[in-house]
Amino acid sequence: MRLANKFAVITGAGSGMGRAGALLFAQEGAHVVVADLDQKAAEATAELVRGKGGEAVAVAADVSTLSGNELIVRTALETFGALDVFWANAGVAAPMSPVAEQSIDFFDTLMGVNAKGPWLGARAAMPALRERPVSSFIITSSLSGFRARPNNSAYSASKGAAIQLTRALSVEFAPEVRVNSVAPVSTETPMLRTFMAKQDDIEGTIAGQRAGVPLGRLALPEDIAKAALFLASDDAEFITGVTLPVDGGISARS
Repeated sequence: MRLANKFAVITGAGSGMGRAGALLFAQEGAHVVVADLDQKAAEATAELVRGKGGEAVAVAADVSTLSGNELIVRTALETFGALDVFWANAGVAAPMSPVAEQSIDFFDTLMGVNAKGPWLGARAAMPALRERPVSSFIITSSLSGFRARPNNSAYSASKGAAIQLTRALSVEFAPEVRVNSVAPVSTETPMLRTFMAKQDDIEGTIAGQRAGVPLGRLALPEDIAKAALFLASDDAEFITGVTLPVDGGISARS
């Protein structure tokens, strides 16, 4: 098992990619802290992990605050005694719309969760991660951080910041902690339809996106979880500062 006797935190693990990651990490031997803003969702994921024979504890926390991230790390240390992996996966989306129609307050929310959240996570987690012989910090960025498209400026800005944060932290915390990120294409999670909320034909727009992926489909939560597992594991022991596209081949067209 690739994470045997490892202790991991996953934020935004109440659903989607984070939930898939919690299940996969536990399957690979990790003890998991399931963190989410929604306590019930976090508890549901932790129960799924335990139902499959894994070990998990749930915690409700706001990753856009330092206190929330410190609570998550403290929960890991008090429950398991150590921390080897921190996956800053929590994220928020905004309906695609022209910049003049996008809420200034929600721009701040996007940056607060998608960019400041991982920064605060690193601030809270690095002392514990540096105590372990091999440790990993992972950020969920997005293909939108690389590729511009109309009506997506706020989200793209937040994910572009997450990609540059990955690079900056990887240099700052080498050689003790590896820092990488995963950059999904549109993924079949509840968040997907949040992006499309202002589209006249939501399902048609999503079908068009699927048709544009060389491998013929959008990402599944499990695809992103598998990429994060690789980056968390010793298989990636000489990889840091990398943002890994999980995009079915779209980046090959750039």
